[in-house]
Amino acid sequence: MSDYRVLSAGDTAIVVEFGEQIDRKVSTTVLALARRLAEARIEGVVECVPTFRSLMVHYDPLLLATDSLLSRIDELVQGLQTTTRVGRQWKLPACYDESIAPDLDEVAARTGLSPTQVVECHSATTYHVYMIGFMPGMAYLGDVPEVLRLPRRSTPRIKVPAGSLAIATMMSCVYPLDTPAGWHLIGRSPVPFLIRHPRPAALLAPGDTVRFAPVSLREYEDLLAKSAAGALTIKPVSETLEAAA
Repeated sequence: MSDYRVLSAGDTAIVVEFGEQIDRKVSTTVLALARRLAEARIEGVVECVPTFRSLMVHYDPLLLATDSLLSRIDELVQGLQTTTRVGRQWKLPACYDESIAPDLDEVAARTGLSPTQVVECHSATTYHVYMIGFMPGMAYLGDVPEVLRLPRRSTPRIKVPAGSLAIATMMSCVYPLDTPAGWHLIGRSPVPFLIRHPRPAALLAPGDTVRFAPVSLREYEDLLAKSAAGALTIKPVSETLEAAA
């Protein structure tokens, strides 16, 4: 049985919290519980939202009493089994050209690497999608290699272009929309991380894994044009695996 605690989040939600730190083992436990709740199809459970180390469970108290929900969650947590591979695997293009990577040189200088080494290190890593948050479609990707871990910028930018590839602390991300941001920008991806049609949806999901494939500036521009025209097809390398037994 996994150790956990339950926190109230108002009248219509609870938070099931596992552990005290961000790591992949805790994340896969969170995702395993989310999977088991989905499979249980408990009347009154509206939505489950995974975070770094917890699962927020939204429910309708007119259909499901809090005590009943807590009892069912305890049953599901008993014997919870996890796997390190719980989602789809993606290989996504990214351009690290310095013309669209305003912080690449600074990251290189602060880490003692060359810009080429920063690119090689970042793109050689397989990232785990911990959660979707901050804005629609934005995936928090861990774990950035130790050598590239830097605190956030002391002065955030007022506007960062959509598609910007960034790092800060142990996380990497691609911003799906134009946004203010304080992470270090080391490139861009032409991939739309927020799918708008036929209805808004995030490309990635918690539990997925991502690797970035470096492309040239010309290749990036060609892919970006295809994306703008709705002609860029992005598919996972492999499909979803079971998250819980």
